Amino acid sequence: LPAACVGLSKRLLEISRQWANERIQWGVPIGKHAAIAGKIAEMAGNVFAMEAMTFLTSSLLDRKAGDLRIETAMCKMWATEAAWRIADDAMQVRGGRGYETAQSLAGRGEPPIAVERFLRDCRVNTIFEGSSEIMRLFIAREALDPHLKVGGAIFNTQLPMAERAKAVVSSGKFYAGWYPRQWLPNGTGRVENLHATLQRHVRYAARTSKRLARGLFHAMARFGPKLDRQQLLLSRFVGIATELFAISASCSYAQWLIDQGKPADEILSVADYFCRAARLRIDHHFAGTRQNVDKRGYDLVQELLAGKHQLLRDGIV
Repeated sequence: LPAACVGLSKRLLEISRQWANERIQWGVPIGKHAAIAGKIAEMAGNVFAMEAMTFLTSSLLDRKAGDLRIETAMCKMWATEAAWRIADDAMQVRGGRGYETAQSLAGRGEPPIAVERFLRDCRVNTIFEGSSEIMRLFIAREALDPHLKVGGAIFNTQLPMAERAKAVVSSGKFYAGWYPRQWLPNGTGRVENLHATLQRHVRYAARTSKRLARGLFHAMARFGPKLDRQQLLLSRFVGIATELFAISASCSYAQWLIDQGKPADEILSVADYFCRAARLRIDHHFAGTRQNVDKRGYDLVQELLAGKHQLLRDGIV
């Protein structure tokens, strides 16, 4: 499915590129306007990262490189969501012609470019084979599993107190060594034979992975066994982890392409753009773990489900 999303997204990027050159608005091609250029830049970066994640995960699977459930789930979730955004932006770039069917366009003598069908066809990918919401919960559960193996017995009220006390001691010993290491650089992110532009993004990914580990640990300490109910919080942690995976895959893929003789300036341009954009998204996710309206939103919805807020339903037919 991620590979199919790569092909679909590349086609939509090419449709948008051609139209951004052909369509003239206010005296210049629409690709010269920042609003449209921004959409196409995001498409290009996401296409590159999507392909990088797909190739990396497929390569690891071919080499039977261990348990890859998290990586494959991330790849499916990220690729299907990115492809949907690309289709949505491609329709916006094409404007009214994007909304028209291929038959309608052909009837008016224009190229039968079926952007609206791309949009309809790719939307279901975020639902089939594990919806995005299920993927996030699965990834979060897999990420928490090592911690649950260490200290899960502490919160198991069905176990005798003696076993729970023993788990407190053993987990204390584990975290006494594990937690301080999450604050130490330890040379993380040093990769040989990697272009300097890519090297700094890999170092960022290594540093931020430790920050993510600390954040997840703090959430466990705060919410205890009820952490699995904090689905929006866990979703942000999964978002951070997935963006870090995308950064790492993109840097690896970019260096491989350069080593294969592909134009380094073009490869570095798109890879650097994607990594910088991903870092902004990561900052946004981290900010949401500290300050959000999750509880207020949940309470509001429970009121709606209970039949309150009639005003929001008045006037419908």
